[in-house]
Amino acid sequence: MLLTPAIWLVTIIILSGVLVFDLIVIGRRPREPSMKECGIAIGTYSTLAVIFGIGIWVFYGSRYGAEFFAGWLTEYSLSVDNLFIFVIIMASMRVPRQFQQYALMVGIILALIFRGVFIAAGAALIEAFSWVFFIFGAFLIYTALQLYLEYRSDDNLEGEPTDNALMRFAKRVFRSTDDFRDRRISVKIDGKRYTTLMFFVIVALGSADLLFALDSIPAIYGLTQEAYLVFTANVFALMGLRQLYFLIGGLLRRLVYLSVGLAIILAFIGVKLVLHAMHEYHWDAALGFSGEIPIWISLAFIIAVLAVTTIASLIKSGRDEKDSGKEEA
Repeated sequence: MLLTPAIWLVTIIILSGVLVFDLIVIGRRPREPSMKECGIAIGTYSTLAVIFGIGIWVFYGSRYGAEFFAGWLTEYSLSVDNLFIFVIIMASMRVPRQFQQYALMVGIILALIFRGVFIAAGAALIEAFSWVFFIFGAFLIYTALQLYLEYRSDDNLEGEPTDNALMRFAKRVFRSTDDFRDRRISVKIDGKRYTTLMFFVIVALGSADLLFALDSIPAIYGLTQEAYLVFTANVFALMGLRQLYFLIGGLLRRLVYLSVGLAIILAFIGVKLVLHAMHEYHWDAALGFSGEIPIWISLAFIIAVLAVTTIASLIKSGRDEKDSGKEEA
């Protein structure tokens, strides 16, 4: 893609402006958004992403348009999975409903920062070393396996997001209150500074964001090596997450096969990265095949997996609800 600095600058200003308006201007309102407001916002952001993708398709060609859509769908799916962890964190730490909007705002901003750092680092590594595709591919295959094993596990994993090394370190180092003090992360008591529970909520959200950034950036670099598309797909994937939380926070549990679908997608992209690395070193030609998987196949595969996962989840959830209703009766 031939992109001038002006295009980069205009894109960053516009997308940042939209995010700032949504997260800081609207998100700072104390009241919880209504279902209608959430639906309109999610529909608007999704439409903007589609229009942007069509623009890429028209002005830069079908290949880059398909790469954007494949990247956006993958990143959006990972963001929804991230949102599920946010729901667990809010519930397990008993965050009052009126403070959840502020915590979400901070969590999404942290996600954008972490992803920005990893996008830049990933672009630099790919530019300098072709062998990094082997590492990215192996990491995604490992992540896919872990996702599937967690899905198959019978253990209750709900406490895990708030029980990690960063949280344990923060609890050891900082004096803290045992309650929320409005939205403040620290207060002074008898001349001493204490952190509030909101501080630990932000630490928990930030650690979750960091882990998901580690997954999402290699995943999208397996679909496109264009830093512009990686950046825009990630920003669009984060738009509307705050509203999505309030719209379907309780319904996220109905997507029972989301982890399985993501595992399949990440494994596919991991294999794609390994094959691409083999192509870079001409190992595929030596073995008598082409290691490059066309973006059309990737896009079709991702759409098919997400569609099957969503439909199967809703069918399974519906059957479970009917069964539980019969047992109660």
